[in-house]
Amino acid sequence: MPMNAEQAHWFADTFGAVVQNVEQAILGKTHAIRLAVTCMLSEGHLLLEDFPGTGKTSLARALAQTVQGTHSRIQFTPDLLPSDVTGVTIYDQKTAEFEFHQGPIFSSIVLADEINRASPKTQSALLEVMEESRVTVDGKSYSVGNPFMVIATQNPIEQAGTYRLPEAQLDRFLMKTSLGHADHENTMRILATGGSRPRSAALSPVVTTQAVAEMAQLSAGVHIKPSVLDYITRLVEESRTTADVRLGVSIRGGLALVRSSKVWAASQGREYVIPDDVKALAPHCLTHRLILDPESEFNGVTAEQVLARVVAAVSPPVESGAA
Repeated sequence: MPMNAEQAHWFADTFGAVVQNVEQAILGKTHAIRLAVTCMLSEGHLLLEDFPGTGKTSLARALAQTVQGTHSRIQFTPDLLPSDVTGVTIYDQKTAEFEFHQGPIFSSIVLADEINRASPKTQSALLEVMEESRVTVDGKSYSVGNPFMVIATQNPIEQAGTYRLPEAQLDRFLMKTSLGHADHENTMRILATGGSRPRSAALSPVVTTQAVAEMAQLSAGVHIKPSVLDYITRLVEESRTTADVRLGVSIRGGLALVRSSKVWAASQGREYVIPDDVKALAPHCLTHRLILDPESEFNGVTAEQVLARVVAAVSPPVESGAA
C-alpha cells in the first residue's frame, strides 16, 4: 500500500526520536546513527570497519535499548564454532528428549565483533542466519524474531590471524560504514563521564519492536518513480564497466539501494524517493560490493575512489517530486 503524507510525517518523527535517543550514547555521530537506523528499518545488516574503542558495542546496545529489544555480543575468535553462534541441541536425561538451547544469535540486535577472526565455517553459519532470519538445527527451524539486525565489525588493522570475508558474503550486508573517532568537543564530553555507567545502559525505549516492524512495512510503500529506478540501474551497470573493477555491483546491491533509499526518503518526511537519496546512500550500499583488479589495488586505487567516479559519470534525472 502506498505511503501517504501523514504516514510519512509520523515515520520521520519516529525516526528522529530513535536517532536522538541513540545519540545520547554515541555522541557526535548523527550521520552514522541515521545510517544504522536506516539499515535496521530496511531489514538489512550493517558492516562496520572501524578501529577498536570507537563505540561499536555501544551503538548496538543503544539501538536495542531504544527499540525495546534484546542485545547480544559475539566475540569472534579462530576457535569459535557455528554452534556457539546459533545454539545447540542437548539431550535431557530427565525427559529423555533433545532440547534446543538458543545461541546468542537470538537477539534483536547482534554485534558480531571482529567477524573476520572466525573461521569461514563459522562466518557462513552467521551469514546463513542473516539471510534466512532463522536457524536450522537437526532438521528443525527456529525463527530469530523481528526485528533482527546484525552489526558486524572488522578491524582495519592487525590482519594477522584473520580470514578475509569472501566477496559473496560481503554482498549480504546491506550497508558498510564506520563510526570513527569522536571530535575534540565530544571526546571531552565522553571523558568527563569516565568511569561511570555506560551511556547506552541508561537509555529508555522510545518505540516498541512492533513499531519497528510497522515502519519497515510502511517504508515499502514509498514511491520510487521509473526515472529514479533507471538512475539506480545505470549506476549499477556503470560499476561493472568502469576501469579498475574486476566485478561490479550485483542485482542484490541495486535492491539494497532501492530499499534503503525508500527508508531514507521516509525519514525526511517524504513519501517518494528523489535522486539525492540515492546519491547519499550509494557509497554505503555499493562500495563494499566492488571487487577491484589486483593491479589497481596494488597501485593504491580504492573502492571509494572508483564509486565516486561512477557516481560522477552517471547523470541523475533532472525532474523532482513524486509524479
